[in-house]
Amino acid sequence: MGAHVIITGASSGIGEALAREMARRGHSVGLIARRADKLLELAASIADEGGEAAVAAADVCDAEALAQAISQLEQSLGPCAILVANAGIGGATNAKDLDLQVVRQTFEVNLMGAVHAAHAVLPGMLARDRGQLVVVSSIAALRGLPGSAPYSSSKAAVSTFWESLRVDLHDTNVGCTTIHPGFVKTPLTEGKDFVMPFRVDPDQAARWMADAIARRDRHFTFPWPMRLVSWLMRRVPDWIWDAVVTGRRG
Repeated sequence: MGAHVIITGASSGIGEALAREMARRGHSVGLIARRADKLLELAASIADEGGEAAVAAADVCDAEALAQAISQLEQSLGPCAILVANAGIGGATNAKDLDLQVVRQTFEVNLMGAVHAAHAVLPGMLARDRGQLVVVSSIAALRGLPGSAPYSSSKAAVSTFWESLRVDLHDTNVGCTTIHPGFVKTPLTEGKDFVMPFRVDPDQAARWMADAIARRDRHFTFPWPMRLVSWLMRRVPDWIWDAVVTGRRG
């Protein structure tokens, strides 16, 4: 059996698909989410395909409960070799009617949830001098999107946090990978009323992500057209960006 991979937010969407993909590649997978029933269903499905999985229900916003869940998984499957901090929520609110509760909750899940997970596994990785910290950010981290201030800013924060971890850990064998997905067909994107170019299914997303994790990439954006989009997003002047995302002309 390969490495022990712990995935948060594993009960659906990208997390579920990545868990299946990593198990197919011979890794044992530790599954964390709030919904124990969904995790047990996923673990049983992975076992039916010949893989190995263990589950521990926890809310990533609860640092103590998350640390206990990770400890439980390590007792079952061995030390965590790869952490994938994937748990996330959408967090939409407009500046004209700013909902502070949405902002707090989005940062608590998307940023602090990932921080809590990294904090729980880092001591063991440093003691063993090996490991990999992976965070699932978003292409939305690159520029502010309309109606998505909490989401875009929380993803920007976690991307920057992971970059700081990477430079702090440069003299160790603990690597850091930041993944910036484009649009993926998940519960997070279902029912949205805006255009989602180059949207991919979660199984394809999981294959690309697993490849990037295996290469220990520092950064990975997918699908490939979104790499060009991300390059442009960073470089277009504000007046062009504002006109594009708001639909203004002139």
